[in-house]
Amino acid sequence: MDIGSAVGREQGITEAQLRDLAEFESSNEFTELHKLALRYATAMTETPVNVPDEMVDQLKQQLSDAQLVELTSAIAWEQYRARFDHALGIESEGFSDGAFCALPAPSQAGQATSLSH
Repeated sequence: MDIGSAVGREQGITEAQLRDLAEFESSNEFTELHKLALRYATAMTETPVNVPDEMVDQLKQQLSDAQLVELTSAIAWEQYRARFDHALGIESEGFSDGAFCALPAPSQAGQATSLSH
């Protein structure tokens, strides 16, 4: 779970952005394109998926087709990975030790327990 924060840091995401992620709409740490991409990620990860055509149109105004496909693929992959980890109770591996780590809010179904080895 903490690898996303660690990889993000390597790609240039700041500590302030990680801290403000849950409140990205009101944060000054994100550009309007960042906020649109985060709205898209939120819509893609809802169950059921709820991505309005207008949102895709806004993204197409800012991104090339290749960039939109790459963004969509990255979001879908992270959703797959997160659901996989949650289903098997896979927890933090220490990639963000000593640094801020953006973690998802606990689900209504409760926390997953880690697998014993």
